[in-house]
Amino acid sequence: TFTAWCNSHLRKAGTQIENIDEDFRDGLKLMLLLEVISGERLPKPERGKMRVHKINNVNKALDFIASKGVKLVSIGAEEIVDGNAKMTLGMIWTIILRFAIQDISVEETSAKEGLLLWCQRKTAPYKNVNVQNFHISWKDGLAFNALIHRHRPELIEYDKLRKDDPVTNLNNAFEVAEKYLDIPKMLDAEDIVNTARPDEKAIMTYVSSFYHAFSGAQKAETAANRICKVLAVNQENEHLMEDYEKLASDLLEWIKRTIPWLEDRSPQKTIQEMQQKLEDFRDYRRIHKPPKVQEKCQLEINFNTLQTKLRLSNRPAFMPSEGKMVSDINTGWQHLEQAEKGYEEWLLNEIRRLERLDHLAEKFRQKASIHEAWTEGKEAMLRQKDYETATLSDIKALIRKHEAFESDLAAHQDRVEQIAAIAQELNELDYYDSPSVNARCQKICDQWDVLGSLTHSRREALEKTEKQLETIDELHLEYAKRAAPFNNWMESAMEDLQDMFIVHTIEEIEGLIAAHDQFKSTLPDADKEREAILGIQREAQRIADFNSIKLSGNNPYTSVTPHIINSKWERVQQLVPKRDHALLDEQSKQQSNEHLRRQFASQANIVGPWIQTKME
Repeated sequence: TFTAWCNSHLRKAGTQIENIDEDFRDGLKLMLLLEVISGERLPKPERGKMRVHKINNVNKALDFIASKGVKLVSIGAEEIVDGNAKMTLGMIWTIILRFAIQDISVEETSAKEGLLLWCQRKTAPYKNVNVQNFHISWKDGLAFNALIHRHRPELIEYDKLRKDDPVTNLNNAFEVAEKYLDIPKMLDAEDIVNTARPDEKAIMTYVSSFYHAFSGAQKAETAANRICKVLAVNQENEHLMEDYEKLASDLLEWIKRTIPWLEDRSPQKTIQEMQQKLEDFRDYRRIHKPPKVQEKCQLEINFNTLQTKLRLSNRPAFMPSEGKMVSDINTGWQHLEQAEKGYEEWLLNEIRRLERLDHLAEKFRQKASIHEAWTEGKEAMLRQKDYETATLSDIKALIRKHEAFESDLAAHQDRVEQIAAIAQELNELDYYDSPSVNARCQKICDQWDVLGSLTHSRREALEKTEKQLETIDELHLEYAKRAAPFNNWMESAMEDLQDMFIVHTIEEIEGLIAAHDQFKSTLPDADKEREAILGIQREAQRIADFNSIKLSGNNPYTSVTPHIINSKWERVQQLVPKRDHALLDEQSKQQSNEHLRRQFASQANIVGPWIQTKME
């Protein structure tokens, strides 16, 4: 490394060295090296080839080094002349430190620390590069490539370098530096990679070459920058004016576009829509407005900065376009703040209103659903005419059931009133779905009126039917009370009319005939009774038919039906003439017998005395 460093300077004088511990022994090239790197003339060297001449030349070189404020410890001319490699390398390192590194100054640090800081500043933006020293920080070769890329990016494709290929990286940097930067190759890539801790002096020597190569270019660039500074200031002022105009236009346009949005108080139909508006407003406050506040502040800062620069440059003050003055922007911003004021409160009030509306609507739906479920089938139940075929006991049971339903109906009256009240409140609060609510409420109210009317009608029908069935029941009871004895009378009459009779005298048959005639005299009254009894049954049936009551069947109080009565009556009517004939025949028979008895009696009165005489 030291050999390459020395040659990088000696070549300016048209020479070089091959062996560092041999080629400096006569002191000639050492003095030449010092003249090149210092730019100063040293005393004339001695051209003799004797040892003394060589020692004198080396001493002249060492004296020059000492004159530059460098303390040479344990380094003497004899060691250099004798070719002591260690002393020779130490001397060269001292020269490198003094002339290549000592004068480096970066941010109040100098020499080694300044060079290290310069490397850190230049390589800071590069990934996988962290320069902390002059040994292991350079092993992967990326730091060398980063230094070159930072100053000459066209020479290095840094993104294609791989940290795991240090030899390639190192050789790439060494070759580029030698070819394009005129920095000779001073290091060996394999030596650096295969050494646990690369030699710090070698690395520093090589890196210092980069510093001097690039610092010269940087000084030239600084001079050019100074030349352009005045023009740059003018251009900057122009840019500031343009930026102000554009920023002011954009800000005013944003204010103009935002104010109508903030002034819009149109309520939405649903909570979700209002919550979205609230979220949009909060996004506006949290995301959209803060950058605009920054823009407004930056606009004022830019305006004041521009005016100050113009004043310091003795230039006329900047006058923005009409309507884009700072005062115009402040006026627009005040309007924006005024529009924003109360917007969030309005949104929250609207959300609370919609939440109440949603709560009321849900309450309405629940109560309506419960009511509709309760009313299901009630109309059909109230319209049925089950009472037409019911018995009196059935009708009383139906009335009790109906009374229970009326109590249930009355209990539901409060729910219907609540449904109507909620619907009215939803209308007053301008609920978006009021038409469907009103339609459902109207349907419930109409149905409720129908249920009330049907309930009243059914109660009247049940009570009327009960009254009619009670009348029919009374008629059935009266029928039973009269039909039973009449039936017994007819059965007795039939027995009597069919009863066999044995008589011996005319008186007996005449008694039977008289009794039979007496019986026949009762038949008209009996027939009237029969008609009256049948009339009772007919009246009961008439009432049932007139009122569409379907009687369940037979009279509950008796098994004697009109058919039985009529059948038995017809039988009585048939038996009477038979009895008449039988009695008349018997009467004729008894009359014949009576005639015979009388004849026999008259003959007995004649024969009797004769018989008695004979007997005597």
